Amino acid sequence: MATLGRSLELYFVDGHPDGMLTAEVFNWTGHVLRIPRTQLAEGLSRPQAKQTGVYLLLGQGDTGASGYIGETENMSQRIAQHAREKDWWDIAVLITASGDALHKAHVKYLEARLLEAASAAKNGIVENGNTPLGASLNEAATANMESFLETLHMILPAIKVDFFQTRTRPSINVSAQPQISHAAPRFVLQLPRHGIEASAVLVDQELVVQAGSGVRAKWVGDRKHASNYRKLHEELSDGGIISSKDNGCATFTQNYAFSSPSAAAAIICGRSENGRTAWKSADGLTYAQWEAQKLEETQP
Repeated sequence: MATLGRSLELYFVDGHPDGMLTAEVFNWTGHVLRIPRTQLAEGLSRPQAKQTGVYLLLGQGDTGASGYIGETENMSQRIAQHAREKDWWDIAVLITASGDALHKAHVKYLEARLLEAASAAKNGIVENGNTPLGASLNEAATANMESFLETLHMILPAIKVDFFQTRTRPSINVSAQPQISHAAPRFVLQLPRHGIEASAVLVDQELVVQAGSGVRAKWVGDRKHASNYRKLHEELSDGGIISSKDNGCATFTQNYAFSSPSAAAAIICGRSENGRTAWKSADGLTYAQWEAQKLEETQP
């Protein structure tokens, strides 16, 4: 079955992509307002900031990303208080509904579910000191809030909020599902000298390295060069996604999605690597050659 598309409307309030913006989806009652801290006074004066809602405070420091998730019946007052007491954050995201339709139980439920998602994603430090109990909603209200969350999780990455996006993926058995074999081509990366072999499947524009794939146990490249990849390698090791062995090799314990072939190759090789030449298809083509072949097939 084909995936149904959705239309997301972004409004850049001051005309700058990194400035204040609003996000709405057709036939969705929610409203998202992203406010850089430098525009906090202006943002908190908007009507939605006076409503009941759930909010995110997001920051990026030397130790990585941090986030705080809260709920309140007047976000303007609460976030102004946070601005006086917390220095680490630089973006606020306010989530409300048209007509101020969210009530206290709704936002308490959303707060708890967003905290669950942030904890599971492990994309940064969750600054909340306590774990909220959420709210008890009836069956219909719970279904409505889950539908609300589904759309919200589509919007947040589009406005550069990746705090809730997990990179682990379910297993994809291409051989057992021949109907998706064309849509999900498989690639292999080998380091024979180190006894490492990794396999990955291309699904939904992501290269998903499969559980059990080999990977260098430690980063061996220049510690200054490609520092983001080095940091990711360390985070995956600390989080148990990469499990070390005694021989200097390790394995992926879960399927893990990368946004590019080179990002996946760098983590597996433990150093900067051109993934477009390192990954090979079942036909022995490099990723770059396979991509060129696919592009040729689309030409008249």
